Amino acid sequence: MVVSVVPIGNSRGIRFPKMILDKFLVKDKMDMEVTEKGILLTPIKENPREGWTEAFCKMHQNKEDIMEDIPSSEEFEWEW
Repeated sequence: MVVSVVPIGNSRGIRFPKMILDKFLVKDKMDMEVTEKGILLTPIKENPREGWTEAFCKMHQNKEDIMEDIPSSEEFEWEW
């Protein structure tokens, strides 16, 4: 597929057809790798909070989610 390189401010960019973006589930970011053969663009499919539920459950099972008591101000000397 031949695509045009278009001016975008002081840079240049490529416009991807909607069907290509939909096919590869491209949202707003892509990973770009420059190789000897050319440029490889890969959609980022990560959910920023993916795995948090499992991680929090594991922390709870290991009792890593218990906060220590906050010492009162009389228990330590302030440094200014």
